Amino acid sequence: MTFKDIFKSDFLDNVTSFSPADTLIALFLAFAVGLFIFWVYKKTFKGVMYSASFAMTLIAMTLITTFVILAVTSNVVLSLGMVGALSIVRFRTAIKEPMDIAFLFWAIAAGIVIGAGMLVLSVIGSILIGIVMLAFSNKKINDRPYLLVVDFEDEHFENDILRAVKEASPKYVVKSKTVSPKGIECSIEVRIPNMETQFVNKVASIESVGNAVLVSYNGEYLG
Repeated sequence: MTFKDIFKSDFLDNVTSFSPADTLIALFLAFAVGLFIFWVYKKTFKGVMYSASFAMTLIAMTLITTFVILAVTSNVVLSLGMVGALSIVRFRTAIKEPMDIAFLFWAIAAGIVIGAGMLVLSVIGSILIGIVMLAFSNKKINDRPYLLVVDFEDEHFENDILRAVKEASPKYVVKSKTVSPKGIECSIEVRIPNMETQFVNKVASIESVGNAVLVSYNGEYLG
């Protein structure tokens, strides 16, 4: 076989080499795996706004990747053309949640494995990944990070404020402190066990304190 014979393309030969049964089996399995990824994503989602379109994209991504790999593995010329076509594609959709990237790669990897004919590997791998995702997402955190913002006028009461914070959260960090002619604003990162927020009332009752606001904080946990 010469180099020219490798790249010789005959439409009729490609049609006869195409197996509808194998394609239907691969696409059906890809759809089943995509549904499983969709279900795991829905169960493990911890963000603020759930995106149904992104969840449906996971199913479509698994099917499309399988479809492409099936075509690529059956024709050398098509595989080279597909590489060139995909190299010019640019996606600019912002990924807001870091875990969304993992689910996208999971869907693409599952489609590649199924399209390559390794059906058992795709099923076993997807099940194990799903178990890991569910196990870690359902792990309860006893103490969550919050940000306490306190406005007060007299700096002599700062130690009283920090003392009240330390009683509720032994591990805390002063994130910022703003001093202006109107007073002092102090932002403190705290860990609250079992979401006990009553200490905010105690902080607000301290003399010279104008406002005490506790907000959810999604930054890094204290080490």
